[in-house]
Amino acid sequence: MKRSVDAEEVARLAKLSRLEFDGKQAEDMRGHLSKMLDYFDALDSVDVSDVPPTAHILSAVNVLREDVVEPSTSNAELLKNAPESRDGAYVVPRVVE
Repeated sequence: MKRSVDAEEVARLAKLSRLEFDGKQAEDMRGHLSKMLDYFDALDSVDVSDVPPTAHILSAVNVLREDVVEPSTSNAELLKNAPESRDGAYVVPRVVE
């Protein structure tokens, strides 16, 4: 099914995208968008009923290590050398106005 994009739709998309097109550019964009919709129509015609929704072309699997919780430096020890701390956290100069 051939779909076409009208000039109003191009203007609306341009406004949402914060783009400006002159007459020729808007007409070219209309043609490009119509072709893109035709490609989507072609994809819609492909039968994927036997493809699981989470199928992937690669059989790669994430390999994650087990979390290992080990003793760490205490908060008090870390704050010992801080120039200034408050409520268990470092106090730093404000950088945002």
